[in-house]
Amino acid sequence: MKIIGITACPTGIAHTYMAQECLERECKKRGFEVKIETQGGLGIENELTEEDVASADVVILAVSVVIEGEERFEGKPIINTDVDEAISKVAQLVDRAVALAEGK
Repeated sequence: MKIIGITACPTGIAHTYMAQECLERECKKRGFEVKIETQGGLGIENELTEEDVASADVVILAVSVVIEGEERFEGKPIINTDVDEAISKVAQLVDRAVALAEGK
């Protein structure tokens, strides 16, 4: 399973990176491949490549603001949520992503 995503919060500082860390930790714990792009106060970091997007099983957009490049994910299963869920309910969020990717 390969999960990719974007995290972004209104100030682009703490919650953006906390959500990224939580998602990466949970996915790695399950043995999943994961890459999370951040769109924060420092701009876009860890930018997802076309190859990342093409090989992904599911996309998690944990964002509380408008993000750049959302059209890249057209045709992919996408979960739209906010950074708070990615931080406080990450296991359930990843469960939802897996179910979506598996068509359940």
